[in-house]
Amino acid sequence: MKNDMNSLNDIHPSDVQNAPQVKEEDYLRNIPDYDDNFTIEMIIQKILTDDKQYDLSKIISAYEFAAKAHEGQKRSSGQAYIIHPLAVAYILLELGMDTDTICASLLHDVVEDTPATFDDLKKRFGQDVAMLVDGVTKLSKIPLFTKEEQQAENIRKILLAMSQDIRVMIIKLCDRLHNMRTLKYRPLDKQRNTALETMTIYAPIAHRLGIRAVKEELEDLSFHYLDPYAYSEIENILENKREERAAFIEIIKSRIAQRFKSEEFSEPPQIDGRVKSIYGIYKKIFLHHKNIDEIYDKYAVRIIVTTIAECYNVLGLIHDMFRPLPSRFKDYISTPKSNMYQSLHTTVLGSEGIPFEVQIRTWDMHETAEYGIAAHWKYKEGIQGKDKMEQRLAWVRQVIEAQQTSDDVEEIVRIIKTDLAPEDIVVMTPRGMSICLPVDSTVIDFAYRIHTEIGHKTTGAKVDGRMVPLDYKLQTGQICEVITSKDPEKGPNRAWLNIVQTNEARSKIRSWFKKERREENIVEGKAVLEREFKRHRINLAESEYAGFLEDDFKRHNCQTLNDFYASIGYGGILLSKIIPRLKDKYEKLHANDKPSVIPLVQPKQSSGRSNIILDQIDSCVVKFAQCCNPLPGDEIVGFITRGHGISVHTIHCTNYKAVLQRNNPDELQRWCDIQWSENSDSQLQTSFEVTAFDRMGLVHDISAVLLEARVPIVHSASRVLKNGNALFESTIIISSTEQLKNLFEKLRKIKGVITVDRSSL
Repeated sequence: MKNDMNSLNDIHPSDVQNAPQVKEEDYLRNIPDYDDNFTIEMIIQKILTDDKQYDLSKIISAYEFAAKAHEGQKRSSGQAYIIHPLAVAYILLELGMDTDTICASLLHDVVEDTPATFDDLKKRFGQDVAMLVDGVTKLSKIPLFTKEEQQAENIRKILLAMSQDIRVMIIKLCDRLHNMRTLKYRPLDKQRNTALETMTIYAPIAHRLGIRAVKEELEDLSFHYLDPYAYSEIENILENKREERAAFIEIIKSRIAQRFKSEEFSEPPQIDGRVKSIYGIYKKIFLHHKNIDEIYDKYAVRIIVTTIAECYNVLGLIHDMFRPLPSRFKDYISTPKSNMYQSLHTTVLGSEGIPFEVQIRTWDMHETAEYGIAAHWKYKEGIQGKDKMEQRLAWVRQVIEAQQTSDDVEEIVRIIKTDLAPEDIVVMTPRGMSICLPVDSTVIDFAYRIHTEIGHKTTGAKVDGRMVPLDYKLQTGQICEVITSKDPEKGPNRAWLNIVQTNEARSKIRSWFKKERREENIVEGKAVLEREFKRHRINLAESEYAGFLEDDFKRHNCQTLNDFYASIGYGGILLSKIIPRLKDKYEKLHANDKPSVIPLVQPKQSSGRSNIILDQIDSCVVKFAQCCNPLPGDEIVGFITRGHGISVHTIHCTNYKAVLQRNNPDELQRWCDIQWSENSDSQLQTSFEVTAFDRMGLVHDISAVLLEARVPIVHSASRVLKNGNALFESTIIISSTEQLKNLFEKLRKIKGVITVDRSSL
């Protein structure tokens, strides 16, 4: 990194990679110091100077209750614990929240961390305060398997409470904001885990609720812990240019104000300047691979007027004063963002040749942009404008419904990461209605966003007047016309689950299969489960399935084995997530059973030497594992079986990786280093699968390649998959990975072949 950096234009993504190797701990210590010495007197003073009416005696009573309950407790910084609820209450006062919210923020940890109960709060402070505290209190003693599932259930509990009262999430966001401000006192691993959770879950929720200030601070603080080097570089360069930047913005503001003097406004416009957040700049530079001079909105001027008509009038004046950049105008007034944000955005060039963004909005739009859903409480008592509130919270219900159809507790976290991402696209219907969707959404996502039945009956689509496939990814500004079937029996295709981007569409597809195709789901789910059991060597009689899967029944809310099969069949349960755990459970239950090792083909030895070299073990029987089919050329490792010699696995074998992850010394000591000898000429069996578009002559063409390669075929079979593709499976005898690689290259050249991969025997 250059030592003398005089311009923002000097930043390039590669600069961070070449930065001096300063200790990460030094970066992480350089966190801004926030005033943590919050007192009840500060809260009282803030309330007395605010325009709103508060029940001060109730708030003081809540403080006294919390202070007594937390007495003797300390934070990681060594300060009294009551500092934290006071800080959260102060942040909520800045957002203009009401009396019950302030009381709940002061009490939000007493049920979780002290002997106080929900009933105590209900009797002392009323039902509303008690319900708000209960909404933000973490769940405990949940019979789940992983920390990720615990996290997902806690998020789900908050969202359920939030769907009843949005103040639950506003308290939780302010709670997380203060925790992030003081995160430097936590251990390094806790810092990273908390920052990652904040960036992927809480910042997107703050974005969807439209609370810009909270969202940007959460992102910047999280970014500081997740990539301290990049944060420090951007921060230092922005600091070096602070005076120059401030002077540039002041000049622009002065010129605009001078021009406005000759125009008539109902009230004088307010003109403010701002600089893009550090994380906002990072996303453009490092994630989108841009130089700093390609970021047109790093400087911005915000103009606030009284009416919508004045917004468009100001836009004309700005374009008259400065040269607008093509394709850099966005009208979020006529087409609001998914979080109800409204403004006009245009990027123009000043006389200095520096691009800057101008945002134009009314005062009502400004309150919504800054405070989001909290704006309902800032200048109003309670919730007014119920229709808008319902529209704002529609996504909460969609998230909860999508998770319920999946039967997977972690689905709720994946939904927040995808559906609540800040980047959206806006696509139009032929009648001019705008539909807001996440980036990379397909025609099917668009159809389901319009109406569930339109999605179910979709057969095709036109984008800007031309036919497109159903997996076509839509772009902002396009006009999409969905073509539907008139057949009343028409429903979605299972393959759509792998095409759609939004969890709303995925949830509706699953729901259709769940309701309309239960018997088909049971058959499909059972077949899939048995295939996975066979592939992972889980050998159970069908009569043992119910007992073996009992824990998973409860976890996925299934009452019977058929319910479990049906959930697998319609996609509610992802076997890829539960099979590793089931396999581990099976191995523990059958640890003392005699291992079933079937020799495939005895290795043909060369010059009287074994084709396997064993470290520290001599004269040992060697067998080749069927779970990964090792071939000469693969990197291998040996497993010492009980009385059956050495079982040879590849280092990429799922069984071997599972052992490494568990890091159990007793298990690890049974694995030994082995390698192929230089003159190895083994002939071993291996299996492979070819997936291709179904057509006449496909099997003939594949067989011709195998015959031409003079590869002995032990077994082959083919079948048509449910999505219409064909699957060809074969077991052959081969001598090395190099020979197999050459064979695969020839197979991939066959017309219609999609994939060629090794598989289990």
